[in-house]
Amino acid sequence: MRDIRIGAVVTPSLVGDSAANLERLARWVKRAREQAVELVCFPELNLSGYCNSAGLQKTAQQIPGPICSQVAALARQEKITILAGLAEFNPRGAPFASHCVFHTDGRIQVYRKLHLAPPETGTFSAGDRIPVFRIPKLSFGIQLCYDAHFPELTTAMALQGAEVIFIPHASPRGDARTKHQSWLRHLPARAFDNGVFLVACNQSGDNCNGLSFPGNAVVIGPSGEIIAKHLEGTETMLVADLQAADLEAVRSHRMRYFLPRRRPELYRKITGK
Repeated sequence: MRDIRIGAVVTPSLVGDSAANLERLARWVKRAREQAVELVCFPELNLSGYCNSAGLQKTAQQIPGPICSQVAALARQEKITILAGLAEFNPRGAPFASHCVFHTDGRIQVYRKLHLAPPETGTFSAGDRIPVFRIPKLSFGIQLCYDAHFPELTTAMALQGAEVIFIPHASPRGDARTKHQSWLRHLPARAFDNGVFLVACNQSGDNCNGLSFPGNAVVIGPSGEIIAKHLEGTETMLVADLQAADLEAVRSHRMRYFLPRRRPELYRKITGK
């Protein structure tokens, strides 16, 4: 890892209004570039809007497809890596909740949500891969909202070399401060136990489809400490400088880097795998 400035955008996303969502994304990408951000992360399903009803199928898009092509062109133009999400058309069933990595060279890679929340079952299909993505300064994983409640997933990504985990959310209800307190039950532990940075951002405001989102974001260091946070519920971009020295301080520490001291042979006796 090398030092990198990242942005975590908190923004509304209107269900089915991809034109408005694209316009909002482009506006924030340009602001990110003005602030020397090198990677900008948007909330879960920010391009299609979030819903867990049958109408979702109408908003599903191909990857690659027209919407992704526009975002890919923006990533190339602004020379910034963009993480953005949409409902992905699935020819074999319900759409995937997908988050794309739009690289500065035009490549598009995809993470498909692995753990579906109970209200999402039947509306979405679950993915079946745990990818880790790489850009010149960084290796990172992506998890989507409910995914973060499963500790094994962060460990699997860290074992594959992830240094940062980005967790875009579409987590409704409550206010930003209450949602932040909920996140503090588990997100710092994911960072601390695995020696990784963690960046989470949520949608904000009314999605015009019956849901309202609290609009919060947080950046957590590899010691589990809060580096930056947004608790106001407003649309914004949280900017943070992730320092390679902070990661090295944890990973070179004899007591504080736990990952290399795992004993998976013991866990197999419990899981049978």
